[in-house]
Amino acid sequence: MACRGGSGPINEDNARFLLLALFIIIYLLCGAAVFSALEQPMEREAKERWAQRFEHFSQKYNLSKKDLNNFLRNYEEANVAGIRVDTIRPRWDFTGAFYFVGTVVSTIGFGMTTPATIGGKVFLMFYGLLGCAATILFFNLFLERVITVIAVVLKSCHEHRHKKAALASNGQRVSEGNRAGGNGGERGEDLAGWKPSVYCVMFILGMAAIVVSCSASLMYSAAEGWDYLDSLYFCFVAFSTIGFGDMVSSQRAVYEGHATVAYRLGNFFFILTGVCCIYSLFNVISIVIKQVLNWLLRRLDAPCRCCLPKRGHHPHRHPRRNVVAPGHLRARRDPSIETDALNESETDNGRRMSGEMISMRDFLAANKVNLAIMQKQLSEMAIGHPRQSSSSSRHNGFSGGVGALGIMNNRLAETSVDR
Repeated sequence: MACRGGSGPINEDNARFLLLALFIIIYLLCGAAVFSALEQPMEREAKERWAQRFEHFSQKYNLSKKDLNNFLRNYEEANVAGIRVDTIRPRWDFTGAFYFVGTVVSTIGFGMTTPATIGGKVFLMFYGLLGCAATILFFNLFLERVITVIAVVLKSCHEHRHKKAALASNGQRVSEGNRAGGNGGERGEDLAGWKPSVYCVMFILGMAAIVVSCSASLMYSAAEGWDYLDSLYFCFVAFSTIGFGDMVSSQRAVYEGHATVAYRLGNFFFILTGVCCIYSLFNVISIVIKQVLNWLLRRLDAPCRCCLPKRGHHPHRHPRRNVVAPGHLRARRDPSIETDALNESETDNGRRMSGEMISMRDFLAANKVNLAIMQKQLSEMAIGHPRQSSSSSRHNGFSGGVGALGIMNNRLAETSVDR
């Protein structure tokens, strides 16, 4: 940004980070105010009803409040161990333990089952570390393949619209030779550089998440006896890996009128599919939020440019520096879709002085080229171009992608300029 304080200009990435942190703080404060206004009256009513029932029960059966409190604490301990009033399936048989480890590695963590032994707690620390990392990698690879499939479908639609527009613009039939010579090259270049829109991808993933959630809610409403709205609430809490634990599916020992094994398999399928869909949708929404932040930064940057002199003539402006490593003579590079735009310090003189420190953005942009080559492979497959073998792809067994944000930045059209 061009706005500056007493120490120097604010880096654009730092400004985006601070703006996002401010947005999250305001968002948390607003959410706390709304939930406090909605839920606090019911909490007070529940406390009053419980106090009345507690007093009535102690007087009816001539029990001291101290003994009754101790009994309730013992029941809470038993409940943590899996003992409940209603009949539920065993928590720590193989199927129950499998359900537990599924909630661990998916980071849902319902909380209805927790290890009570020291050995179980210690094992969970190491087990969850590797399991959560592997599951997050699985989600990222799932996201890559979802974007590839969407890119193939949207590319087909884009080609169909392109052909219809070309036929409509001609107005009359043109010979195949003239058409191939005049428009074939431009059409090929246009389709070669085409990427799907982030908003189209967000709409498609949103519809997929809605379909999965509605279908799962029908199953949960019929099997668990929940209201449909409560089932939708459970689907969002579970699929988004929030996992409050107030509602947990597949906890009965036997489901009357339903095939228990089939229901548990369906529960596993819907949770896995829903988590993958919501994870992908969250990452697309994060890209849209990033674009909104970039727009806000540009709006905030506009009045500051009017107040400051032109770049290079400000008496107190210094080149951006970084503590990574000394800079070297460096040729001016051209912007491309794989690398970031030119930095301010590069556009001033076209090169760097020998004693100048390089900026962190230049340092990361230089290393980002190799990552972008790997990340470009799936998009090349989606648009019909053959994959090029490179040293980086041979050393990396996966199809590129370093984090979900890097995947989305190199797959979608609106993110190539602002990233």
